[in-house]
Amino acid sequence: MRIGFVGTGAITEAMVTGILSGTPLARDVLVSPRNAEVADRLARMFPAVRIAADNQDVADACDILVLAIRPQVAEEVVKSLRFAPGQTVVSVIAATDRDRLQEWIGQEVDLTQAIPLPFVANREGVTAIYPPNFEVASLFASLGTTVQCATREEYDLLAVASAMMATYFGIMDRTTNWLAAKGLPDNSARDYLAALFASLSQTVLRSNGTSLKELSGEFATKGGLNEQVLVDFERNGGVTALTDALEAVLRRIKE
Repeated sequence: MRIGFVGTGAITEAMVTGILSGTPLARDVLVSPRNAEVADRLARMFPAVRIAADNQDVADACDILVLAIRPQVAEEVVKSLRFAPGQTVVSVIAATDRDRLQEWIGQEVDLTQAIPLPFVANREGVTAIYPPNFEVASLFASLGTTVQCATREEYDLLAVASAMMATYFGIMDRTTNWLAAKGLPDNSARDYLAALFASLSQTVLRSNGTSLKELSGEFATKGGLNEQVLVDFERNGGVTALTDALEAVLRRIKE
């Protein structure tokens, strides 16, 4: 299998790293020359990587074509390409409607949207795809886990959920800074919170479907410190702010 990437940013680098680390998942990987620094780094790391002459060279030479372009330039770049009828195309372009992509492509292709996260570099994490596609699902399953969405609505909601990553690290950062300001060494605060949050995630994964509300109750002893923080968070508008932010992302995705 030959996989090509139009767009050579962080997600392309993560996907290529996951695809070619350990037992390779592709015979050849073509990357566009747009981001020369990333393209050169990948070519030095992996002999299977070839830097294409241009975007059309990528599109012409691969079995699976991944569109990994910034949404601001997506229309211009996609419309400039010639696609082969029936070609397998995977779009990882954020906040871009599938019907709009199909219109820009202007050809009947096998188009799948995907939300790969940086963790695919280590063959970890989860990737949502739409519509279901066996070949594309198999690729991302080899890079972690795949969730095949039956509807556009499901896919859009998981896209919103993926926008929580920076907030997760932001909460850790604010808490680490607070602890450090109170005198705890920064590294100790960071390491403690990382291990704490990782253990909480593992608790959810091992909970056999126990509701998150029930888990929250188990970790919030009546009159205890965890309950106090949760109550203050809700009382001071934390839930409202989070819900408003998620709604705003969903509106942007649906534009």
